[in-house]
Amino acid sequence: MPQYLVAIHLPDNFDPSQSDPAMMDDIHALNKEMIAAGVRLFAGGLSPAGHAKSLRAQPDGKLLMTDGPYLEAKEHVGGFWILECGDVDQAVAWGRKAVKACRAPVEVREFLSGPK
Repeated sequence: MPQYLVAIHLPDNFDPSQSDPAMMDDIHALNKEMIAAGVRLFAGGLSPAGHAKSLRAQPDGKLLMTDGPYLEAKEHVGGFWILECGDVDQAVAWGRKAVKACRAPVEVREFLSGPK
């Protein structure tokens, strides 16, 4: 069965300590619903983007490590679910619920399947 990433996009100035208790209740309820439906494989929140370490290959074969996210952007992935769904429509339906629960934009992407 296909697996999907449902990623929550947060503004760079997002402060998790300011999260509304009702939002947290909605996210917990969505997690319970996903588990009951048997689609949730994994879920996790991420530390702020400013805590990221980015690694880039250099022409001389060395690696350059910098603080912060790889891309310069005004948003970052703040958390995600890995879901196993019958098709993309089902994954998008869960994504719609995630938008409401998280009060933030959500991206749904299918994992590429390797050779069988």
